[in-house]
Amino acid sequence: MMKTIIAAYSGVLRGTGSSILSALQDLSWLSKSKVEKQLQIISVLQWVLTFLVMGVACTVILMYILCTDCWVIAAVYLAWLVFDWNTPKKGGRRSQWVRNWAIWRYFRDYFPVRLVKTHNLLTNRNYIFGYHPHGIMGLGAFCNFSTEATGVGQKFPGIRPYLATLAGNFRMPILRDYLMSGGICPVNRDSIDYILSKNGSGNAIVIVVGGAAESLNCMPGKNSVTLKNRKGFVKLALRHGADLVPVYSFGENEVYKQVIFEEGSWGRWVQKKFQKHIGFAPCIFHGRGLFSSNTWGLLPYSKPITTVVGEPITIPKVDHPSQREIDFYHSMYVSSLVRLFDKYKTKFGLPETEVLDIN
Repeated sequence: MMKTIIAAYSGVLRGTGSSILSALQDLSWLSKSKVEKQLQIISVLQWVLTFLVMGVACTVILMYILCTDCWVIAAVYLAWLVFDWNTPKKGGRRSQWVRNWAIWRYFRDYFPVRLVKTHNLLTNRNYIFGYHPHGIMGLGAFCNFSTEATGVGQKFPGIRPYLATLAGNFRMPILRDYLMSGGICPVNRDSIDYILSKNGSGNAIVIVVGGAAESLNCMPGKNSVTLKNRKGFVKLALRHGADLVPVYSFGENEVYKQVIFEEGSWGRWVQKKFQKHIGFAPCIFHGRGLFSSNTWGLLPYSKPITTVVGEPITIPKVDHPSQREIDFYHSMYVSSLVRLFDKYKTKFGLPETEVLDIN
């Protein structure tokens, strides 16, 4: 029985998801729906652990190997790491094989995650997608733009999405390679400049605009984005003539609950210090347990996440944009995002009276 289960799970990683249920058919005590649910849980759990501990764990393991008889393996990898250090800043090293793993389809179906296209995107243009809201882990952003589970390649043919995340993640051994395989890149100027100016056209940088500050305020039932003073992405768009595309994920804030510290409290002070000096803000959050949805744990709640990609805003190329130009296109972007939210909110379970808070 154990061999059968191992064979099934390895099938998920290889992308042979169609053979999984047949591999488990001799386990009569398992129904098809239960097997699928467990595979969904496994797929989400591996990503949550990747997000939380993979970088630190791989660093510790590599340091340990350096102290053993197998130190040569670690030394060779570290030498290659030095040689390969700037690859994340130059478009990374995406793998369509990894992006098409069957495990991501089980990840998608756990919530489920859905991608909604509202307009076509021209392949002779580059784009900056502003993704809102951040949520705790940006699960919708990852599933939609770093995998092919929701069909981003089919819905936007000729467009290569790059999800931008903290540059510090790309200093972690192994984790950096795993992230790059999905088309994830550092959210810094060098990386974005390269993709938008030296990588041809048809590129779409996905920036979670609210960042760590927005994650501190996310909670179920709340639709609020940190955007008023976030204008750097607009300046980048102007410098490269990249069109701005508002993206809103309904349900992103519903999958985790967290403790919200009030402004001026010691908890918020600690979070802001981490955010300022390290780049991320530690959140005290919880989801459901591994074996029961009625217990607390690290698994997100299985709530629907629907990501709507809005209409692109045509942006001119201005080498040295003025503050007035930045403010003008920023206000256009904010208005476009609000219209997108208002148009689709009732379709995805929100009341007509719901208002998007812009902070």
